[in-house]
Amino acid sequence: MGWIDGVKRWARELKREIFAVWIAAHDPRTPVAAKVVGGIIAAYAISPIDLIPDFIPVLGYLDDLLIVPLGLMLAVRLIPDALMIEFRERADIMSERPRSIVAAVVIVAIWILACIGAGLLLLSQ
Repeated sequence: MGWIDGVKRWARELKREIFAVWIAAHDPRTPVAAKVVGGIIAAYAISPIDLIPDFIPVLGYLDDLLIVPLGLMLAVRLIPDALMIEFRERADIMSERPRSIVAAVVIVAIWILACIGAGLLLLSQ
């Protein structure tokens, strides 16, 4: 059961990093590039809507296993180390994931616009 414990530990660390990057995206001391990347990745990770639905075998989980960790790595590299330490400490204190009605509305609006655009593209052919 050693590898299962390792996966659980990795998942906990990933969750903490998501929270830390979410906090960083809202902090005025964070560079703009890190805010943009961090905000997008944190919103994607928290969003119930996936790029590839999870019910599609293998590919459904591939986006979660690649996009989120790689995006987090990029965001963390863009944030100064001293700030990232502070954000991780604050993320450890958080007991529940952040909720934002504005972010939910934006995510749903983006998906609706993407579906409308795809539908119009298909109908125009």
